[in-house]
Amino acid sequence: MFQKILIANRGEIALRIICACKDLGIKTVAVYSEADRNSLHVRFADEAVCIGPAKSARSYLDIPSVMSAAEITNVNAIHPGYGFLSENADFAEVCAAHGVKFIGPSPNVTRMMGLKQKARAAMKEAGVPTLPGSIDVLHSAEEALEIANEIGYPVILKAAAGGGGRGMRVVHSAEELPTQLLQAQTEAGAAFSVPDIYVEKYIPNPRHIEFQLLADEHGDVEVLFERECSIQRRHQKLIEEAPSPVVTPELRAEMCERLKVAFKKIGYTNAGTVEFLMDPEGNLFFIEVNARIQVEHPVTEAITGVDLVKSQILIAAGARLSDFLIRPIQLNGHAIECRINAEHPETFAPSPGRITGLNLPGGIGVRVDTAVYTDGVIPPYYDSLVAKLICHGATREEAIDRSLRALDMFVVEGIYTSIPLQKRILADEDFRAARIDTNYIARKMPPKATAAKG
Repeated sequence: MFQKILIANRGEIALRIICACKDLGIKTVAVYSEADRNSLHVRFADEAVCIGPAKSARSYLDIPSVMSAAEITNVNAIHPGYGFLSENADFAEVCAAHGVKFIGPSPNVTRMMGLKQKARAAMKEAGVPTLPGSIDVLHSAEEALEIANEIGYPVILKAAAGGGGRGMRVVHSAEELPTQLLQAQTEAGAAFSVPDIYVEKYIPNPRHIEFQLLADEHGDVEVLFERECSIQRRHQKLIEEAPSPVVTPELRAEMCERLKVAFKKIGYTNAGTVEFLMDPEGNLFFIEVNARIQVEHPVTEAITGVDLVKSQILIAAGARLSDFLIRPIQLNGHAIECRINAEHPETFAPSPGRITGLNLPGGIGVRVDTAVYTDGVIPPYYDSLVAKLICHGATREEAIDRSLRALDMFVVEGIYTSIPLQKRILADEDFRAARIDTNYIARKMPPKATAAKG
């Protein structure tokens, strides 16, 4: 087992990793920017090293600075969390060159999964259903037109090396495709330094469903069921739940088996998430692999009892899944996660600032993952996540009711948060009836004139 792990991240995920390390008796090293000097992950780690100024490009994304901190503290491994360097294959290679274990997939697999058209090809070859579209990246507008005419409009253009809605365009006709392709390539090049674009059939109003997996370094793979992530705005998830209310036991079993075969074939290791779109007929189509832990991993932990972060560390240390997983994995109840963001609940404008008052909810079935505290500051340099509220119940209805009760008791003063919006969603009859899709918020929650803080 590792003696000391460096956490190449910040905020709630850094604290989450510290907790897992403490459970395993492993010492921790926090790295932090000058803006995070007073953060809780700095306080609760065994050691802490400042790696640069506030801008992430000169701190959390600066590989030489992170590796220098790893060397001077003599760590055995680095956990990247999510975001920042978590899916950077070059960083994983640098770790290996320095004799430090990267807690995640191998660099080759991470690189393949990061290039979405290659991930699509690998999944298709393994029998996982994929959307009709280009086999490789597009080389010309003429090629794009030919493929689009074959699969039928509407189609969607996607950046091969990125996500988050950047480099993405929905195209409804041949006339607009060349212009949209050029715009997508320009945006992808600016965002990811790679202008490559591929095209897929577009599914209007789909559900977003993802499957969680763990794979050890001995060829064993376990799939820990699915999550429903359809409540989004601007391609960013706002509420997640597990299991999906529309995935049948038969479809769940089929997809779990297909994914086990696929990920054994590609030699995947550690934790990963496979994202799908579901059409109105209930068919699933692969879209991408996230080769890291996900923000929404706690809902899977709630319904399975499996500590995913601890599992990541054990796998990286060479353990077999059979050493720590009790099989078969049982699905227990229902869980919902609300991402509490520092943003206006109606305009979604960021709301950084000092937290002047704070009350975190509790009670049975309620978990809060956060790194905020009274008088703490939400800086403007990073994402706007304040906390994750995870509520577990015996049924989906109980999980919803428990989430509403917890949101009523969740007080954040001094900044705007997404709590009022999430309360509206959870109380809405369509959400409660699971009549949701990725356009739910745009369709159901039009802007209001004012919004309350809290």
